[in-house]
Amino acid sequence: MSSPPLSQGFGYGIVLGLGFAFALGMIGTTWALKRYQNEVQTSEMFSTAGRTVRTGLVASAVVSSWTWAATLLQSSGIAYKYGVSGPFWYASGATVQILLFATLAIELKRKAPNAHTFLEVIRARYGAATHITYMVFGLFTNILVTAMLLTGGSAVVNSLTGMPTPAACFLLPVGVVIYTLFGGIKATFLTDYIHTVVILVIIFIFAFTTYATSNILGSPGKVYDLLLEAAARHPVDGNSGGSYLTMRSKEGVIFFIINIVGNFGTVFLDNGYYNKAIAASPVSALPGYVLGGLSWFAIPWLAATTMGLACLALENHPSFPTYPNRMPIADVNAGLVLPNAAVALLGQGGAACTLLLIFMAVTSASSAELIAVSSIFTYDLYQTYFNPAATGKKLIYMSHTMVIAFGTIMAGFSTGLFYAGVSMGYLYLLMGVIVSSAVLPASLTLLWKGQNKWAAMLSPILGLACSLIAWLVTTKKQFGEITVDSSGSNDPMLAGNVVALLSPVIFIPILTLIFGMDNYDYESMRAIRKGDDHDIAAEAHVDLELIPGERAGSNGGESEELEQKNLEKAAKIARLTTVAMTLILLVLWPFPLYGTGYIFSKKFFTGWVSVGIIWLFFSMLCVGVYPLWEGRHDIVHTIKSIGLDILGKRRPPIQGRVANVHDEKSAEEIGEKKLAT
Repeated sequence: MSSPPLSQGFGYGIVLGLGFAFALGMIGTTWALKRYQNEVQTSEMFSTAGRTVRTGLVASAVVSSWTWAATLLQSSGIAYKYGVSGPFWYASGATVQILLFATLAIELKRKAPNAHTFLEVIRARYGAATHITYMVFGLFTNILVTAMLLTGGSAVVNSLTGMPTPAACFLLPVGVVIYTLFGGIKATFLTDYIHTVVILVIIFIFAFTTYATSNILGSPGKVYDLLLEAAARHPVDGNSGGSYLTMRSKEGVIFFIINIVGNFGTVFLDNGYYNKAIAASPVSALPGYVLGGLSWFAIPWLAATTMGLACLALENHPSFPTYPNRMPIADVNAGLVLPNAAVALLGQGGAACTLLLIFMAVTSASSAELIAVSSIFTYDLYQTYFNPAATGKKLIYMSHTMVIAFGTIMAGFSTGLFYAGVSMGYLYLLMGVIVSSAVLPASLTLLWKGQNKWAAMLSPILGLACSLIAWLVTTKKQFGEITVDSSGSNDPMLAGNVVALLSPVIFIPILTLIFGMDNYDYESMRAIRKGDDHDIAAEAHVDLELIPGERAGSNGGESEELEQKNLEKAAKIARLTTVAMTLILLVLWPFPLYGTGYIFSKKFFTGWVSVGIIWLFFSMLCVGVYPLWEGRHDIVHTIKSIGLDILGKRRPPIQGRVANVHDEKSAEEIGEKKLAT
């Protein structure tokens, strides 16, 4: 843009003001939960939220954690490059991982009910060497995801407000670090809900403006006509008829494959997703992840179908920021398609909406990464190798330290990437090359008792070596040199990503034949114990057994057996559901349209857009309305208690009982009733 539509002051106000507002809100929420719901911030509560989070909040947290800056910016850029196929390839290629992860989430709840991180499970089965290997891959994943969030978010903040990119890199994490410190993973669930609702509302604003109310566009038919004109001016190489209105796109399908491979790594190796599975109550993990995945699908699909195509339709209009020229490809890769379209459609209002949208996407996903990394360093490094007898206080201190340290380090690292010319789009394609070789052996840890420790430990390392060779050799062969631009093109990234994901298919059987098949019984996983929080409970004058998530053995052997039966049933449902959804989203829906080379008619395009808007309403019901309904009793109880406090009429809780239940019922009775239900 020739000049930013918003002032630097506005940018600092959003980045710092909203960040501190969320931090203050989380401090108040933590206080209210402690006072009215008897929640004590133990190490278990900080990392697992007491393992009691319900379906609606799990779904909204999945949506929020998976809605990166790239979800909105990269998907819109792909739509700008390849047309209507781009948003679908992005959405379907990144939804199936969440759906398939539901199976792993159930297996984790079944086989390691007291785990804090997935890496604890790796160590329990294979020992220290394999544990350290996966710790490195897990941290690679967290670093790449956080760097992508900050590089994409800072580029947009700079474009819209003129705030220096390094300043944005350092200031965006500030508020997130503060509210994560005070609330732990519970903070991420609660703020994820708010972030998700705001993101959905802004996408609705963009969609209805583009397809209903805009004086420039205002209907699917008008957008359709302008896309025909855009294809006439610059047809898309590799698309059917050079059209932007077809699912047959050669480069689009290459991106689709890269997208699928890369996102397997960033879901299956990101401890943040395991944290949410661990924090979910046993009956909420499966529906939470399935509803979350289906709800998330509409966000990149509709956002990119709206803003990516609006950018194409408006680039020849005087309101467009780069008029009369097309957007430079560097700006497209940096994620500036959506901001430019928003400014062209809504002026300063569009710029403000975009800034708020990206702030929400960056901060919500960043909080999950902070918790993921702090959990790894606290439980997998500090407690495992340095202080096995660490008290709850020491574990909390370590968690807080790592939240601050990781936030600071990533701000500096992202600034370095900016000066090196590495953009969000480059990192998005690179993820799979670096981490996807560990996806299959990590999954088989929970799914196959025959994988031995050598196959688990060596196949990711060998796969990484092969993927780097494939990526760089293809770059050199195709372009004659290895630079950021050449190595970031589609063909080298495709080679590296595919080799990374599929090479363990060869290495695991070979290593199994060489070193023999294991016959693991999963008992060492079940033996993982919770942290010792007796010191924190004693300081708070609370019986540890009455704190959610701290009870030693649920409610006895019969209850544990019933829970395991329910989880086994959920595991069967998860396998059937996720496989069916994967086939629909990856094969049955897109490829008939791809194979025929069909170019959308105006009516078909109108229906396509309408389905996207309807789906987003479904998402709002699942992750906006349902969590409120599910938590209505707790919300009403807390509001009433605050009112009684203000009036000076609230009775103090009875000693030895949980504060948020009626006096005539003990915590034991409530626990038994909930489990029976």
